[in-house]
Amino acid sequence: MVAALNKVVPPNERESATAKESSRKLSPFSRKSLRVTIAEPGAGRGKVDVELPAPAVAALVQILTEMAAGNAVTLIPVHAELTTQEAASLLNVSRPYLVKLIEQKKLPCRKVNTHRRIAVRDLLDYKRRSDAARQKALAELADDAQEHGLGY
Repeated sequence: MVAALNKVVPPNERESATAKESSRKLSPFSRKSLRVTIAEPGAGRGKVDVELPAPAVAALVQILTEMAAGNAVTLIPVHAELTTQEAASLLNVSRPYLVKLIEQKKLPCRKVNTHRRIAVRDLLDYKRRSDAARQKALAELADDAQEHGLGY
């Protein structure tokens, strides 16, 4: 189910099964533009041809894959702004921790009256940097473990 950020509902079993099958069928085309014919079930219904650009096909495959796993999916435009609670939820951290990141200038925001707003673009950039730093630290730990013969 695709929903607003504050009203996310996971797919039911039937929807997950349909998403799994659709994802499997679309996956080989995830890097290509597609022309899709949409036909409503039932006799005498019209058909509509739709052209999907490659990035939209890739996004659709990703959405279907998540739904197949029983996960709810939220789409947010990169130019959107989020509240601190919404941003914290997307990062899977507490709101006070997110506010601390803002106060430490690790995450930019703008103020609307007394409320902070975080651009999705900035949030995703922070997440990429954070993930990269985490991966680097893990690689260094693994290298140290190998160097010292710890068997990892």
